[in-house]
Amino acid sequence: MLQLHKIHHIAIICSDYEISKHFYTTILGLEVIREVYRAERQSYKLDLALNGEYIIELFSFPAPPQRPSRPEASGLRHLAFEVADIKAAVQELQRQGITPEPVRVDEYTGKRFTFFSDPDDLPLELYEI
Repeated sequence: MLQLHKIHHIAIICSDYEISKHFYTTILGLEVIREVYRAERQSYKLDLALNGEYIIELFSFPAPPQRPSRPEASGLRHLAFEVADIKAAVQELQRQGITPEPVRVDEYTGKRFTFFSDPDDLPLELYEI
């Protein structure tokens, strides 16, 4: 059996780099570790952290193809972030012009959660700890 330690990072390819960079850094508040332009690929690579821990690689590529994500398409279903206060997090998203789905309760854990989308319609979740 593999001896995995944790998830190292999640890679996301966006359709509009500047819009997605703003979304993940300004709206979600992720910290920039490094930003590199790779001229040979006409691509940016932005490494992002949450609370000092590297979690996302944001890529841009010229004309990336669309990938179906709903309803229940095969592949990555969503990316979830923990929050301490779902109500405050929802209010902040709304203040930023983002309308999340109604808050639901996980029938197994009793915890509250909601979904919203990034600029490329990637499903994101907030899960109250």
